[in-house]
Amino acid sequence: MMGGMDRQQLADFLRHRREKLRPDDVGLHAGPRRRVAGLRRNEVADLVGMSADYYTRLEQARGPQPSEQMLSAMARALRLTIDERDHLYRLAGHYAPDRTPLDTHVAPALQRVLDRLDDTPALVISSLAETLVQNRLATAIFGDPSGSTGWARSGIYRWFTDPQSRGVYPTADHPRQGRAHVASLRVAYGQGGAGSRADRLVRVLLKESAEFAEVWEQHEAAARFEDHKTLMHPEVGAIEVDCQALLTEDQSQALLVLTAAPRTEAAEKLALLSVLGHEQFTS
Repeated sequence: MMGGMDRQQLADFLRHRREKLRPDDVGLHAGPRRRVAGLRRNEVADLVGMSADYYTRLEQARGPQPSEQMLSAMARALRLTIDERDHLYRLAGHYAPDRTPLDTHVAPALQRVLDRLDDTPALVISSLAETLVQNRLATAIFGDPSGSTGWARSGIYRWFTDPQSRGVYPTADHPRQGRAHVASLRVAYGQGGAGSRADRLVRVLLKESAEFAEVWEQHEAAARFEDHKTLMHPEVGAIEVDCQALLTEDQSQALLVLTAAPRTEAAEKLALLSVLGHEQFTS
């Protein structure tokens, strides 16, 4: 943490950014009786995951100092660029996060695309397979990772340390999926180099997983996203999907979009999940 927060400048910045956004910029419907062009305070609060009262007090220059985690969520909700995110942190009295190839601030361009995808599973992941944001259908299939902390936020780490994390893929696909995880981690390692988060994750996994160490020695390097996948859901069973990826220019983040061929059983299953979400089906 650096010096104290500049409450008035923070309030002005938040209000200005909120008023510049339109509902369809963040995947919301404006509705017929909308009186304001920009987002409402409660809408931003919902996107951030904070109370409307807390956010209102920040815009009124009388709120408490937000945590770094809260600032990260606000930067994502307000669709800030990296420069704007850093400015937000400084106004709130925090040091701006280090800029690295593995920055976990969601790229606004990917976020805008994700906002428009509500009929097919989609998620944005980092180079370490950390789920940064995902839509409702992706949550229905992959679960909610928001409770994970530390290295457990990485899907690569969970794959090699938590057998239950593999349940979303058929057993026969586990070797291929494991190699894909390791190959993508090697790409991230090459981008970050010694001392990077990717390097630290490699060292942790070499100690904790003999399986990882064996696959790591194969020296495969590839960002394997665009392929056909079979995903397992506990209620609807196997879902055949194609996975397409949209990467940022530095390849540090990827938007994964999972689609099923029209008029197939898989498409019907996704439509059913879209209605029911991740809730348990009744018998």
